[in-house]
Amino acid sequence: MQDPLFGAETPAIDDATPAQQVAQLRDVLHHHAHQYYVLDAPQIPDAEYDRLFKQLQALEEAHPDLRTPDSPTQRVLGQVLDGFTPVRHAVPMLSIRTETDTEASGAVNFDARVRRELALTELDAPVEYAAELKFDGLAINLRYENGALVQAATRGDGEIGEDVTQNIRNIRQIPLRLKGVNAPVLEVRGEVYMRRDDFEKLNEQQREQGDKTFVNPRNAAAGAVRQLDPGISAKRPLSFFAYGLGDVQGWDVPPTHSGLLDALQSFGLPVSDKRIVARGADGLIAYHQAIGAERDQLPFDIDGVVYKVNQRELQARLGFVSREPRWAVAHKYPAQEQATLIEGIDIQVGRTGKLTPVARLKPVFVGGVTVTNATLHNLFELRRKHVRVGDQVIVRRAGDVIPEVVGIIAAVRPQYVPNFRMPTQCPVCSSTVVREPGEMNHRCSGGLFCAAQRKQAILHFAQRRALDIEGLGEKLVDQLVEGHIVRTLPDLYKLGVAKLAQLERMADKSAQNIVDALEKSKQTTLPRFLFGLGIRHVGETTAKDLARHFGQLGHKDDETKAGIMNASLDQLLAVNDVGPVVAQSIRTFFDQPHNAEVVEQLRAAGVTWAEHEPSAAADAASLPLYGKTFVLTGTLPTLGREDAKALIEAAGGKVAGSVSKKTHYVIAGAEAGSKLEKAQSLGVPVLDEEALQALLRDGPAAPDNAAVDQPA
Repeated sequence: MQDPLFGAETPAIDDATPAQQVAQLRDVLHHHAHQYYVLDAPQIPDAEYDRLFKQLQALEEAHPDLRTPDSPTQRVLGQVLDGFTPVRHAVPMLSIRTETDTEASGAVNFDARVRRELALTELDAPVEYAAELKFDGLAINLRYENGALVQAATRGDGEIGEDVTQNIRNIRQIPLRLKGVNAPVLEVRGEVYMRRDDFEKLNEQQREQGDKTFVNPRNAAAGAVRQLDPGISAKRPLSFFAYGLGDVQGWDVPPTHSGLLDALQSFGLPVSDKRIVARGADGLIAYHQAIGAERDQLPFDIDGVVYKVNQRELQARLGFVSREPRWAVAHKYPAQEQATLIEGIDIQVGRTGKLTPVARLKPVFVGGVTVTNATLHNLFELRRKHVRVGDQVIVRRAGDVIPEVVGIIAAVRPQYVPNFRMPTQCPVCSSTVVREPGEMNHRCSGGLFCAAQRKQAILHFAQRRALDIEGLGEKLVDQLVEGHIVRTLPDLYKLGVAKLAQLERMADKSAQNIVDALEKSKQTTLPRFLFGLGIRHVGETTAKDLARHFGQLGHKDDETKAGIMNASLDQLLAVNDVGPVVAQSIRTFFDQPHNAEVVEQLRAAGVTWAEHEPSAAADAASLPLYGKTFVLTGTLPTLGREDAKALIEAAGGKVAGSVSKKTHYVIAGAEAGSKLEKAQSLGVPVLDEEALQALLRDGPAAPDNAAVDQPA
């Protein structure tokens, strides 16, 4: 029959003899272990793999004669990939037993086994255990000789791994030389992993570039470690935790595992601080429950905790069984990936206007909660994953990360289902939906009008660099919008003391301060007002360029003046540093009737602005930095970034965010990054803070020869 989960012809396991069931389960588990460990392309959720693995374990325990050395339960899986040098481990990298009973009984059972093997009675003291996290990453062996890192290897099949030294050297957490130890050989074992925030940023970058995204942080970390090009690996944000030893020569290993972890930390190796020494089953249960409650707040993924008998002397007495230590166990938590059905695809409009397709799911319990919706990110990601309504999919939820569909698990659909298409109008406000050339995301163009973007629009309008409405913060905006008191920006100027004072935690004096701040904000400048409108791609610098060029905003019904509101694409393209994307964004914004209406209502509410910025006056050319474009990078000795920017702009200059051939100077401080490299490659003069001060004082003629290759 066709198995919808595995997409292959597999006999019905339940109808077979025990020998046939064992053989079939081994084949299925070998296949999916290869997909997971070797190809980094899992086809089923972790929970389903665990279920099949546990089924095989039960069969082998019931029929010991069917247990063979090549069973997935008897060995560590994985193999060397082509392109890496094989490394034979001096001490095999063995796996530990997994306790898939996620309840307290899992810890009780382990403690009972240990006490039984040690022949302890109820009168004997509780066993002391080292309890630590079970990281969801890639196991690595670091070989230090005389304190220096000489080799890093993956686990592989436990006997032979892959030499990934060049890639591991890119992980800054891993010291190239240990502190305070010069043993001839000291092999440190641990886990390479990727933090959740780094994983989200990496996937967002992949989506923006139209590249393949990663299923989960574990696969992203494994893929980075196994990159044949170390340059690519270096761009992937990896982290590391140490948790054990391999080969040791010339160093006295501490008598306890907890002491070993303390020693590794003292050598400069990262060791998780979420570790304790527990006594007996009660201590293990308390640890498992405490970490379970904290699991979602951890910055990285775990799928369980690990218990190890703390005394190494007792570890030696307990020994191994089937290549697994009797003295250790991994106690798992409920899986963070599960399979379910997509019942529909809806559109969610975010605070910034981004339209996100969201899968409406058949409810599924994953990561400790019942999930009914999961993000599909954007149309291109949805198409790349071949997701359609009616598909069986893998859903992942880890920590505070929004649940997402990571892929389909069956290509067979019950009937033809057409591809999902993005709407042409915003489902919230009916404004035009746009997608700029090269952009992956669709966006609503009704920023000032769209209810979904209302809070963000108000906060942006009120911020210090826009109309600077002091006291109008996030909590107050939440109350105003959720109470339907403010629906559009002009409603802000209808607020009175009496209405504000009725809000939670708002005294009469505070209400009066808000009203005074609103009144004060009515007198602003054209660049501030233009920036405050929140037009996509129009930041402070572009707003100033537009104000300098046009000198006025214009009126929606007055096309006789060359104001910004009525400027054609060609007129906008004539503005310094305004390209086709920015010009089209401005035109799209003012072409929406409700956006133009909001501007006119703000005028009617009494908001006015100086039509000309000081730098656009007749004497602008006399300013020392007039017409010069700067880029700031790194940390300057005495000036903060905003301070330096203010000084440059006051002197008539412009501060840009990226280096190009049009950049006149790059001001570089300590820890300057890629902008410095770009400037050097383009031959753009690089100045330090002292040279900048000279420019501000004397103009560009004096310090043109003061360019430096590299700031101190």
